[in-house]
Amino acid sequence: MDYPNQTFVNRFILLGLSDIQYLQVLYVLIFSIIYVITVLGNTLLIIAVLINVHLQTSMYFFLTNLSIIDICCSSTVVPKMLVNTLSLDKSVSLVECALQMFLSLVLGATQCIILTIMAYDRFVAICKPLHYNTVMNRRVCIFLAVFCWTVGFINSSIHVVFTFQLPFCRSHHIDHYFCEIPPFLQLSCRDTWYNEVLVYISACLIVVCSFFLTLTSYVYIISTILQIHSTKGRQKTFSTCASHLTVVCIYYGTIMAMYLGPHSAYSPQRSKIASIIYTSVTPMLNPIIYSVRNYDIRQTITKKLIRKYN
Repeated sequence: MDYPNQTFVNRFILLGLSDIQYLQVLYVLIFSIIYVITVLGNTLLIIAVLINVHLQTSMYFFLTNLSIIDICCSSTVVPKMLVNTLSLDKSVSLVECALQMFLSLVLGATQCIILTIMAYDRFVAICKPLHYNTVMNRRVCIFLAVFCWTVGFINSSIHVVFTFQLPFCRSHHIDHYFCEIPPFLQLSCRDTWYNEVLVYISACLIVVCSFFLTLTSYVYIISTILQIHSTKGRQKTFSTCASHLTVVCIYYGTIMAMYLGPHSAYSPQRSKIASIIYTSVTPMLNPIIYSVRNYDIRQTITKKLIRKYN
């Protein structure tokens, strides 16, 4: 079907978080600080795992993957957003936009599955401790990590191809601060029903399934913890998965709010807030949450890193 008013644009205008000048300055300051903390925090966590042989287990292997995702996710979005906010030219090419969307989707899907595998790792460690080293051996961990990244790449490729086959003729102004699927669907003059169905299918297969598998792991974990007679023993066992549980609640809450809401109820402001949480705030909080609640990581950072250079 042809569209008489259809136009094809090679560049899009990212409207950003605000067009008010003093708010733009404030956003640049806040997001610059968040980005620096994110990169430093996650880098410290990765180095701590690499230099401490006691931390080179399956749990910390997946935690390292999570830190790499956090650094990449924030780096995919925040630097470009800062440049666009400070620049008079807020345009982005179609190729740049597609690449940014592709990377953010890869990292988002991979993180969902990584968090699920981390929950399973805690399930095996707490519910089947005698089989832990056998079940979560190095070969299995590498296979699971490759599986996570592969699913992320396949999912992202499908979405980007289908999204950029749409004709964007309503406008080339994107009411967002980076290239994401929902605002793009608002620009198309073609019926986006197939794209919306694809998003829901993807969300159900990856986000919802990952969430329920994570939830199932924690049902068994909590059930096992409650069977421990010692209060101190229960607290010690629960502390090994408390950090992960906190991260899961923050991450899945924002992702589901973003992608599982009805298309008709789409709100640019709500979308921006949800995106800020999972592309900037969560990557910053993850290493802080894991470092504060994990004695081994704290000790490695303070004794082997900080004191070494003092």
